[in-house]
Amino acid sequence: MSVAKTIERKLTEQLRPQSLLVVDESHQHAGHSSAPIGGESHFHVQIIAEVFNNLSRVARQRLVYRVLNAELAGPVHALSLNTVTPAEATANSFGLDAQKNK
Repeated sequence: MSVAKTIERKLTEQLRPQSLLVVDESHQHAGHSSAPIGGESHFHVQIIAEVFNNLSRVARQRLVYRVLNAELAGPVHALSLNTVTPAEATANSFGLDAQKNK
């Protein structure tokens, strides 16, 4: 299973998001010393989930990091996150361009 699919599966199973988008941005880092030849090392995740209610931005990120601990200790070199609640997504018109609704 690809790293992106593993990230998607784990976040879906454990956080039950309303929307989730996992983007492999490894191609933007090709040639860097830390970039593996096959890619799948740099990701951006946009996630809308109820579980983020009443959590600070830092607490939300820590929650995602806990879920993806094995990936962050291994193949994932960089992970950028947008973590919002459904209410925040509605209020701020936070849209996922290539949205995957869960």
